[in-house]
Amino acid sequence: MKMGAKILAVLLLISSFSFGQDITQKIDSIIKNNYQKNPEVGISVGFIKNNEEYYTAYGNLNAESQTRIDKNSIFEIASITKILTSNLIAQAVNEGKIDVDSYIDDFLPKEYILHNNIKNKIRISDLASHQSGLPDIDFAKLIELNPQQPVSNVTEKTLTDIINNCSELKDYGKYRYSTISYTLLGQILEKVYGKSYSEIIKYKMIAPLRMPHTFTKDFNVKNRTTGHNPNGGIQEFFNWNITASAGLIKSSSSDMVTFLKAVLNKETAIGKAAIVTEKIFYKDEKREMGLGTNIVSDDKNTLYMKTGDSMGQSSIICYNRAENWGIIILLDQRNSKMRQNLLNQIYDNVLK
Repeated sequence: MKMGAKILAVLLLISSFSFGQDITQKIDSIIKNNYQKNPEVGISVGFIKNNEEYYTAYGNLNAESQTRIDKNSIFEIASITKILTSNLIAQAVNEGKIDVDSYIDDFLPKEYILHNNIKNKIRISDLASHQSGLPDIDFAKLIELNPQQPVSNVTEKTLTDIINNCSELKDYGKYRYSTISYTLLGQILEKVYGKSYSEIIKYKMIAPLRMPHTFTKDFNVKNRTTGHNPNGGIQEFFNWNITASAGLIKSSSSDMVTFLKAVLNKETAIGKAAIVTEKIFYKDEKREMGLGTNIVSDDKNTLYMKTGDSMGQSSIICYNRAENWGIIILLDQRNSKMRQNLLNQIYDNVLK
């Protein structure tokens, strides 16, 4: 019996290794094929299943460098920042500091003076699920003013003018993607913890998870990739400013896999918070939303995902809690179609 148990253990180990190797080879084949067709787009991909990590990457840090992109190369994760912010909100919920159903009125900076018509109307969960009805920042105008650093023109005055001049929530309860909502969530976190958003995310996420390749204000590092707009022109990384909690974190595939590992572990503070963010807070005929998380379900699987697009880079993060896997795809060019196609190919051919 003892010998039989040993043989069974070895067979299980070999089976697990072969399964993992098969997955990684298939993922690498899809990524390599895409790079061969689009050699101008650098890419880094991280994948985790049952706590095992796998990586693949193609391209150079920039046109002048011979340094290859790898799992530690720095990208703009853009709006994937929102899934980090919503996790921090959920951690505050689990700590009893806020409630997702709390109205935002008492948690906003004192500079905001809500109109009587919208007092005690907007909940924290409304901000996090993009249904607050608040007007948003005019990005088209900001891009015209400064195509390299459009958010640099967003200031505290910009936000107070928008909020204080809002007297009606025209589409409250309807999904409308919102940068201002996640900017406000960052400010709510600052009031709750008495620290800056940068300090909060470092203290509650970057430091405890040991994510050395994740940056807030200072991201001038040697292993940083170069951003490119859809036409291939060089695009600057966004500088840190008041909208940080909505999309200004920089990170790597290795650190995002570390984050995914924590998310998939229900025993961690981040994993417990992720469970909160995965609850459905908004639903219509087109989508289901958690807190910052898009929920996509079929008869077999439920996927949780978030995309990110800066002016010069695109990214997507996705995980399946039941099957215990997660994936991050980072591109050094703004190309939302490519990153979505890559995830679709990997899911349909490898993970489904």
